Amino acid sequence: MTNPQEHNPAQPTGKRQLRGVSSVSSASYEEKHAPAKQEEDREESLGGGPGAFPGEVVQEMRKVIWPTGNQMLNYTLVVFAFLIVLTALVWGTDRLGTMLMQWVFIR
Repeated sequence: MTNPQEHNPAQPTGKRQLRGVSSVSSASYEEKHAPAKQEEDREESLGGGPGAFPGEVVQEMRKVIWPTGNQMLNYTLVVFAFLIVLTALVWGTDRLGTMLMQWVFIR
């Protein structure tokens, strides 16, 4: 019986490696190793300062999509249902642990 790997040597699986093409071009290599560009005005890129903060908050709050009353009711009910289930799970685990400890120490 012949070994199946003798007829079909392992082939790389990466897209660029299927045909032996290098995944790194000389242009991308040069870009990565070029000296870092210095920013001229770092103060402008940091924001408008503390005075601009309230205006930026107002702008961001206008972008918020607020839930409707029905959505809030549904979300609230889901949270309460989850809390009930989680509370029951913790209570059951605690009760089972208490019973197990009593059984171990009383015997």
